[in-house]
Amino acid sequence: MVDHIVDASERRGGVDIRVGVGRRRRWRAEDKGRIVAESYAPGAVVSEVARRHDITPQHLFAWRKAARAGRLTLPAEEAPMFVPVVTTIREVGAAEAATNGPGSIVIEIAGARVRAQRGVDLGWLRDVLRAVKARHDRGCGGPAGAGGQQTC
Repeated sequence: MVDHIVDASERRGGVDIRVGVGRRRRWRAEDKGRIVAESYAPGAVVSEVARRHDITPQHLFAWRKAARAGRLTLPAEEAPMFVPVVTTIREVGAAEAATNGPGSIVIEIAGARVRAQRGVDLGWLRDVLRAVKARHDRGCGGPAGAGGQQTC
């Protein structure tokens, strides 16, 4: 007797057939950086990003590790900002203590102090920090000239 009958009308799964040369692909550094940046996007799932680009998640994790180690450059607008955090304990004056409430941080970058309160828009804060750094990289900074105007 037939113990099992196969219903051919039911979808049974996909088969991926690849034809052509079976050699390893060569990825340009720009493409790797773009794919890694895509995997760092908010809400991105590494396995889904890898599948979209026809690579394994392990391959993408290796590229992400290379990016963290500085061996792979991400596109500037999508590079996550990793900075060292330095904590100090110091005497704070009354005026400064009033502006630094709980949940606020002070970021010192390129000779400037940026104070961020709880709930700040992260995109806006990122843009401010990039502008401060760019201003410093152009050689601007220091006290303002006559009339309080900066020449940059």
